[in-house]
Amino acid sequence: MSTQPIGIFDSGVGGTSIWKEIHKLLPNENTLYLADSANAPYGLKGKKTIINLSIKNTEYLIDKGCKLIVVACNTATTNAISVLRETYNIPFIGIEPAIKPAALNTQTKAVGILATKGTLSSELFHKTTNLFASNIKVIECIGEGLVELIERGQLDSDEMSALLKVYLKPMIDANIDYLVLGCTHYPYLIPMLIDLLPNHVKIIDSGEAVARQTKAVLEKYNLLSTKTIRPKNKFFTNGNPEIMQSLLDSKFKVDILDF
Repeated sequence: MSTQPIGIFDSGVGGTSIWKEIHKLLPNENTLYLADSANAPYGLKGKKTIINLSIKNTEYLIDKGCKLIVVACNTATTNAISVLRETYNIPFIGIEPAIKPAALNTQTKAVGILATKGTLSSELFHKTTNLFASNIKVIECIGEGLVELIERGQLDSDEMSALLKVYLKPMIDANIDYLVLGCTHYPYLIPMLIDLLPNHVKIIDSGEAVARQTKAVLEKYNLLSTKTIRPKNKFFTNGNPEIMQSLLDSKFKVDILDF
């Protein structure tokens, strides 16, 4: 079982930002990444649809023999992971906006959160925010259109820059000192965000924390790979494979998923 792959799914290519952190920390692990780009973004869909899509992704990965599944999508985590854990006898790792470290470390008592509608409106997000950020100002912004641009390969476009300027303005006006990225697509925007934000603003995403949690759960269940030979890293998408390929090292091959 320890040589079986780690399964990872997202509503598109964004979760490759999580895959990169997992691969960096656990280089001997086989991985299988599923990008449901045909249904991106999940953040605009209803809860029932998000759960059904997450079940479909999960069953595909289980059928491929995955030993653990990383739900590399904030919206799918906040809306569906409890159902997945109740339904399947396999460990799941979820993704949540890293509001806790931002809330604990802010000096200006103001933090920004850029996320999808599906994440910001979820019960889990509100519970976490109320628990850790009740005494600070939280400026929430739905990043409408950002995932779609990333899925079309328009990371550095003028349209992307214009949208980000609009979304960041109320946060800058509120003097935030932390920006929390609440979507796994958004780490690919960090270079542009750095250019647009004041120098004192720190950007937080969940990638490293998710990788550490993945390792901890594998250790807990004695599932860490003991292989030292080159692992297999497989990538599947039901969207445009060239978009995902542009975000990965050329040595990794992206296959089309009939899904």
